[in-house]
Amino acid sequence: MPARFIPLADVAETLAISSAQAYALVRTGELPAIKVGGRGQWRVEEAELEKYIQRMYAQTRESVQALEGHHSA
Repeated sequence: MPARFIPLADVAETLAISSAQAYALVRTGELPAIKVGGRGQWRVEEAELEKYIQRMYAQTRESVQALEGHHSA
């Protein structure tokens, strides 16, 4: 059975960003996560990471369409 939750290091690797950037996404609430264990390590649910990626695709699409709209005007 695949892991349901992944550590921030894996989130950073998946998104090709730094660990600090992954931590910032979690701290701002942009990427939902939970703290587990005695040392309070952050874990992100695979499904939430996928939802985040899809939101970013949608936002990028909207940005590109808005830019194209300005250029054609």
